[in-house]
Amino acid sequence: MTIASWIDKWALACPDKTAIQFEGEKISYAEFNQKITDTAAMLHHSLGIKRGDRVAFLGQNHPRTLYLLFACARIGVIFVPLNWRLTPAEHIHMLVDCAASALFVEEDYQDHCEILKEKLPECRLVTWGGRDKEGWLGLRQLMSAAEGHDPRPTVGPNDPVLLIFTSGTTGFPKGAVLTHAALEENAINSIDMHDMVHDDVLLTILPMFHVGGLNVQTLPAFSIGATIILHKAFDVEKVIQVLIQDRPTLGIILPPHMAPLRAHEKWAEIDFSHLRCITTGSCVIPADMIDYWHGLKVPLIQVYGSSETGPLAIYQKAGNAIETQGSMGYAAKKCQIRIIDDQGNDCDIGQAGEILVKGQNVMANYWDNQSATAAALKDGWYYTGDIGYVDAQGRYYFVDRKKDMIISGGENIYPAELEEVLSGHSDILEVAVVGRPDARWGEIVAAFIVQKAGASLSKEDILEWLSDRLGRYKHPRIFHFVDEMPRNGMGKIMKESLREQA
Repeated sequence: MTIASWIDKWALACPDKTAIQFEGEKISYAEFNQKITDTAAMLHHSLGIKRGDRVAFLGQNHPRTLYLLFACARIGVIFVPLNWRLTPAEHIHMLVDCAASALFVEEDYQDHCEILKEKLPECRLVTWGGRDKEGWLGLRQLMSAAEGHDPRPTVGPNDPVLLIFTSGTTGFPKGAVLTHAALEENAINSIDMHDMVHDDVLLTILPMFHVGGLNVQTLPAFSIGATIILHKAFDVEKVIQVLIQDRPTLGIILPPHMAPLRAHEKWAEIDFSHLRCITTGSCVIPADMIDYWHGLKVPLIQVYGSSETGPLAIYQKAGNAIETQGSMGYAAKKCQIRIIDDQGNDCDIGQAGEILVKGQNVMANYWDNQSATAAALKDGWYYTGDIGYVDAQGRYYFVDRKKDMIISGGENIYPAELEEVLSGHSDILEVAVVGRPDARWGEIVAAFIVQKAGASLSKEDILEWLSDRLGRYKHPRIFHFVDEMPRNGMGKIMKESLREQA
């Protein structure tokens, strides 16, 4: 059983049912399956992509993203979605790390990728809807050359299918490898979390380069033969239109989405009775957001997890959203959870410790990184680096991050990465990065900077310097220029003190 068999199944059982709705077009399960077949043939026959190879994709949400993912799944290839918010330098690191055989690029990012031709000579660049340019392969010709082929090599549940890049405490991206079995198990968890059924219509607005947009609801929906309304990116007008006209039953809305949605003139007119629940997560959820949705009689349910856990590990359900309010909910249907102290002993009820997750949904390993894998996976348990506790009723609570990760608008931002880049500025002597609570974004990035003697940097100077070095969403929003850093007796910077100042 592979995830590609999901689409085979529903293409036979309900060929005319809509699988994907995108920008006014409705794609049936039969059409979806044919697109997957054609794409798999193109990969295998025209590009010579073989089992175990890595194929990357750069672009915003589009049905083609899903055609490519499931085509990779069918022929045993590993799909690598790239974050389109990153810079070419960051993409090069990822593509070199996974030794991608091909990179498919949507038209809007073709110019962005020109530099990749020089840095990645072994990686074929394929334009998907873009312009024919020197050094690029055209998709139309590749598809035409593969007509009539239908490769179906033997692929098993333990074969890797998805490689999601996620940064660690060092700030360097690591590729979390998820197998077919992991995605199948995650789908079972999602179906249980959402009480998902075949007739559900789900709205996907989160980017599918993250497990949040791809694995919390979108892929699980295909496992049960439901319908996905896919948006290229978050667009207030389009979300309002879908809620009024298409009346989806499930969807994900994060805290940063709420302010612009509620400010829309038509928001107050919407009948939300079609929504069975709204899912949220990725950051600390403001109490007023929970109260707001519950006031609309729409349960707001939270999910806890990470790229390494598929991501569903702990969650609430519509039926227990009130009784579990303030917590993350209960352990996922197919997961075991432990809370341990620094000595590795299980914590008592109410005692905070590190959250550990076990289940088939957990990643197989970090790609080509044995030391990071050994540190994260021990005896089948994934060590999350997050701190939490469990109450007597089995409800789990998030306390803090053992690591210094900042979550801003649902995006993971790692201080160590920013600190390393900023330290390369010729006028910066020392830098420390922390998160500051923010009503809209959950957290925003604050940078504390000690300048070199004689330097006179401004916020604008640094942001301009960062523009081609790091994705914009990682840029600090606040700068504090200080004479020295607060330190403890060991000489280490006291980040807690900086957080208080921020």
